Amino acid sequence: MENLKSSLMHCLFCYFLLWLSFLFSYTNAEVHYHNFNIQATPVKRLCKTQKIITVNGQYPGPTLEVRNGDTLIINVVNNVKYNITIHWHGVRQMRTPWADGPSYVTQCPIMPGGSYTYRFTIQDQEGTLWWHAHASWLRATVYGALIILPKEGSSYPFLKPHKEVPIIIGEWWNTNPLNVLRRSMITGAAPNISDAFTINGQPGDLYNCSSNKETFKIPVAAGETVLLRFINAAMNIENYIAIAGHKMTVVAADASYTKPFTTTVMMMGPGQTTDVLVTMDQQPGRYYIAARAYASAQGVTFDNTTTTAIIEYNDYPSTGGQVPSPSLPNLPAFNDNSPATDFSAGIRSPSRVKLPEPVNEHLFFTVGLGLFNCKPNQICGGPNGSRFGASMNNVSFVLPKRLSLLQAYYLSAPKVYTTDFPAYPPVQFDYTGNNISRALSQPVRGTKVYKLKYGSVVQLVLQGTNIANAAENHPMHLHGYHFYVLAQGFGNFNAATDTAKFNLVDPPLRNTVGVPVNGWAVIRFVADNPGVWFMHCHLDVHITWGLSMVFLVENGVGELQTLEPPPVDLPRC
Repeated sequence: MENLKSSLMHCLFCYFLLWLSFLFSYTNAEVHYHNFNIQATPVKRLCKTQKIITVNGQYPGPTLEVRNGDTLIINVVNNVKYNITIHWHGVRQMRTPWADGPSYVTQCPIMPGGSYTYRFTIQDQEGTLWWHAHASWLRATVYGALIILPKEGSSYPFLKPHKEVPIIIGEWWNTNPLNVLRRSMITGAAPNISDAFTINGQPGDLYNCSSNKETFKIPVAAGETVLLRFINAAMNIENYIAIAGHKMTVVAADASYTKPFTTTVMMMGPGQTTDVLVTMDQQPGRYYIAARAYASAQGVTFDNTTTTAIIEYNDYPSTGGQVPSPSLPNLPAFNDNSPATDFSAGIRSPSRVKLPEPVNEHLFFTVGLGLFNCKPNQICGGPNGSRFGASMNNVSFVLPKRLSLLQAYYLSAPKVYTTDFPAYPPVQFDYTGNNISRALSQPVRGTKVYKLKYGSVVQLVLQGTNIANAAENHPMHLHGYHFYVLAQGFGNFNAATDTAKFNLVDPPLRNTVGVPVNGWAVIRFVADNPGVWFMHCHLDVHITWGLSMVFLVENGVGELQTLEPPPVDLPRC
């Protein structure tokens, strides 16, 4: 009897501590209010001043810093002539898909003169995420960092750095990016490449008309350790990144901590984030952070310039008052796949993970480009008189116009979408072979979604294709979820042999995964967030061509497994 009383008292004490822990966590959470004024702002880069679309006149936009568990309430007012939405890239948006942001997927866009307030809570996420426009190509200049610190009283799983600096890779055109998109859509050809890459909005001093004075700089002291929060906000190209003379220790990716590993070069696709610790252990001086293209597609024109920022030690030596030129790092060749493969393979979870199982949904999606035949009275600037397209499982995704998909689902509105997105390719072929039949290059346009039951465990093979000899690395992003990356490889996925290569011990948790050029990636996640969730390539030209699809995750049982009702100020189409 005494033992029973003792056990009961111990249990009650445990529940009391758990309640106190929950109460402490809840009462220390904050609500952050922000106003985002979408406006046209004159900005001068590369000797040319042009009006670009910004948030609050800032380029890049404001950095939002919150803690795990905090709530954000952000009022967006559209004062430009374009429709706009804002996406909070990588935020789980548990039961709040109305705040996710992709235009015509979870909301109708905010029209000129309109406004919308995004409301959501950060739940069990820490690290670096970002926000960006998700309508047309407005994210070329409308983006910023979203930094999630540990809860009050918690700390990083590594020694606290002396300072933290967001580093955002961007892409710059000497013209309105929306005009670049418009010309491409008229001609059916690939869009004009960018004129520069940027770091925190500045091209760096390797470009004409871009001075050392304007280049982004990070002042440091010898011996200190800096946490650099890298974000790839580029539009249509992936990037190699390195720091002259310094090694980088990767500690997080896509707002998930990783097993630390040291590297001299990173490869990041658009949408991905990587946190690295850099110790200032070199001779006092000036050292470039440099980024340039990883161009995996063969025979395709790309921006081959290099953007830079500068790490400056406090007491670097000068000669006769002359500032020494920074050292440049060694970057891989533009088309070298090996460093990208090696870097991706190095990212793992900090410890053994408990993978969700058993798998209820085994899916296989092809991802890649295609070609549409030229119709009468069309301009067709693609290969062999065609127009470029893109698809997943041969479906080139078409966005609705009269209602967003989420509204249509919530209201049971008919004829907005169909639920017949295929679980497997309609036709099996040698996906990565050369000279694939032209008959296989013609995708079917459609607004098709794939339904998932709440709580189902999904394992998805993403298979790259070489249709039209246009294979390349595709950074695939899934809204509303993060997922375990079980494996990546080259060639056609073969379940009989490739399943043995799965990392079932410490696979990384990501929200954007690279599908290797002429290769495949396998991810696994639990469908525990009801709503309509966009999955797409984060090369924006590929989204434009239709390389996307939508998961419709049904409600579960009870309030906590049911999506919230729409906000009263949700924009109308």
